[in-house]
Amino acid sequence: MSIRCAFLIDPTLPLGLIANTAAILSMTLGRDRPELIGPPVIDGDGEEHPGITTVVLPMLAAEAPLIAETRRKALSLESGQLGLIDVTETAQRAKAYGDYQTRIRQTAERELRYLGLCLHGPSGIVRSLTGTLPLLR
Repeated sequence: MSIRCAFLIDPTLPLGLIANTAAILSMTLGRDRPELIGPPVIDGDGEEHPGITTVVLPMLAAEAPLIAETRRKALSLESGQLGLIDVTETAQRAKAYGDYQTRIRQTAERELRYLGLCLHGPSGIVRSLTGTLPLLR
């Protein structure tokens, strides 16, 4: 099975929040899918460099309502093979993880504003959900 990943990030965010959202999604993706990280590599001088992703990670532009809609579509597929990771404004505003846990527990899903989403899984499924989205520029 061919694995594909795609990041949907709200392009209306300030550049720092775009970078932070991508970093959060990437860290969780690395935790959830460690097989996507290659082994260390050695350069021409014999220095070792840590392994990096073995798959392309496209950053796609999608504003918050489209991110929420794509998340709902992904969840409705009921595919045990498709993974999704989201970052909400609730998470971004929290000063500590415990604060995030408390705030998210008190917020209905329909009230969440999604800043980013990472989909990972079978290439066909990920493409069907993201194929028409433009690159984040």
